[in-house]
Amino acid sequence: MSTEYTPGRGTAPRRHLLPPVLREPFEGRTWREFGYLLLGLPIGIVLFAYSLTMLLFGMGMLITFLGLPLLAITLASARGFAVMERARARTLLGLDVGRSQPVRAKKEGLLPWTGAMLRSGESWRNLLYALVQFPWACFSFVVSVTFWVTGWGLLAFPLWQWAYHDAGDGGGIVLFRNASGTTIDLGAPLQTAIVCALGLVLVLATPYLLRGLTSVDRLMVGALLGPSRLESRVSELETDRGVVVDTAAADLRRIERDLHDGAQARLVALAMDLGLAKEKMTEDPQAAARMVDEAHGEVKTALQELRNLARGIHPAVLTDRGLDAALSALAARCTVPVRVDVDLPGRPAPAIEGIAYFTVSELLQNISKHARAGRAAVDMWQSDGRLLLQVRDDGVGGADAEAGSGLAGLTERLGAVDGVLLVDSPRGGPTTVTAELPWRE
Repeated sequence: MSTEYTPGRGTAPRRHLLPPVLREPFEGRTWREFGYLLLGLPIGIVLFAYSLTMLLFGMGMLITFLGLPLLAITLASARGFAVMERARARTLLGLDVGRSQPVRAKKEGLLPWTGAMLRSGESWRNLLYALVQFPWACFSFVVSVTFWVTGWGLLAFPLWQWAYHDAGDGGGIVLFRNASGTTIDLGAPLQTAIVCALGLVLVLATPYLLRGLTSVDRLMVGALLGPSRLESRVSELETDRGVVVDTAAADLRRIERDLHDGAQARLVALAMDLGLAKEKMTEDPQAAARMVDEAHGEVKTALQELRNLARGIHPAVLTDRGLDAALSALAARCTVPVRVDVDLPGRPAPAIEGIAYFTVSELLQNISKHARAGRAAVDMWQSDGRLLLQVRDDGVGGADAEAGSGLAGLTERLGAVDGVLLVDSPRGGPTTVTAELPWRE
């Protein structure tokens, strides 16, 4: 008796009376893989015939204006076939391949679209798949059908052997007969048992054969129908660049708003008060002195707001003394007791240092506002060329980075520099947030 676990579902284990090797011929995965190989041949015939015909016709027409548009149409068709093949692989093989990147032409019109399509490496890989899939589909179709039919046919031999009895001697299936009348046939019980045993071996081996055949299909689909690593990286960098630009724009708007509503408004009011005090200097010196004294207080308040604003942009303690002192200063301003442990061999790049600082700052603010915690801890260390930080609290939990909160913004900010943010915050707590950043000196 064996036990099969379904990972990630939290359900009780299912118990089976048969071992896995005996269950494989009846598993849904085996039948889906066999169906994938059966469909591969007719689909491969259509793909190969259409793609090769259009490719040769387009190349032959290159001496005219129609050649390039025909090749572009061929590539566009290959991209359409790729969508269908990715769906087939996802449905029958459980292989989820990333969708292709759209082909973007700089201008509208047939010529810009043709040029963009011809420059698309992914489109040419899709066309290559249509050409190489056909011979492999022929081979895998023949092998899989042969083993499948032969295995089940031999295993079920006692059920259909009556249909092939030789009418002359009443024996079994005649395998050989020479001119002298010597025959070799199948019909005796021992022979039947041997045939059934051979069929059972083939039936049990066929699922693993199908798995090996479909593994080649998985490789072809992943390599030729999915986006390349370079294209994925370019798309990721474009997304990260957009995140960085949006974050920088939001920071500039915040700074402008803070200056306009805070220090700037106070300085305008201060200038007006000093102007009134100047006018009253000769008429009412005591009133002028009170106004100057009030203006002095406003100057101190404005200076404090400017210091706070400068600290929000980039704190001086971080530049001068590093993350250990800067995080200790953050912990001192938190509304709950915070233990800080920083174990770093040196200082990372200023950009990474700033992101780490503001990540901890945002997390400690969340603890002060939402966690209802009694204590918190901040740990930071280096491991395998990466800067890792972890912020823990014993609060109520329930933090979710996918709920559009500040944690989502932190995830995007870290992702812009190849960092990651992991949140473990069950209802009732505790909450542990782990961030990983590249170490760039």
